[in-house]
Amino acid sequence: MMIKMWERINEKFKKYPARIRVAEKMIELGLSINENGKIYCGNLKISDKALATAAEVDRRAIKSTIEVIKEDPELNNLFSNIIPAGTLLKNIAKNLELGVIEIEVGSESEGILAATTNLISKKGIGIRQAYAEDTELQKTPLLTIITEKPVQGDLINEFLKIKGVTRVSIY
Repeated sequence: MMIKMWERINEKFKKYPARIRVAEKMIELGLSINENGKIYCGNLKISDKALATAAEVDRRAIKSTIEVIKEDPELNNLFSNIIPAGTLLKNIAKNLELGVIEIEVGSESEGILAATTNLISKKGIGIRQAYAEDTELQKTPLLTIITEKPVQGDLINEFLKIKGVTRVSIY
């Protein structure tokens, strides 16, 4: 479904790279469009200027992207139903005495989440949060796992044995 939708977005905006960046940024940030064409993150209205700055485009690209989305039933359905994923604890994990594992994923990503969580649970460590970047959206997607306590660095070699894992950082 996601690949088909990206093909649809690329097809619709292929002549307009700025519009593609707007659509990508909206999906990345969990931004939706309401029935009036206004941009929201949850119930917080986002200004065109703020999105333009984040997507590194001119504000006019925001308006034109929204117009095209509103005119296309498939895209309108997608962008009307996006909800933000919530808070990622990564940047505040240290303050909360939690552990962070970042795993860079190669093109072969199937089963990495299951294998890594299995390895962590075998060490008796609870998982608070797992966040996987979309392999279609990111050039080098990351799987971020927040654990109940910091994980020992000696697990890096175990993580690197998992098919598709290209790099591991533990902090």
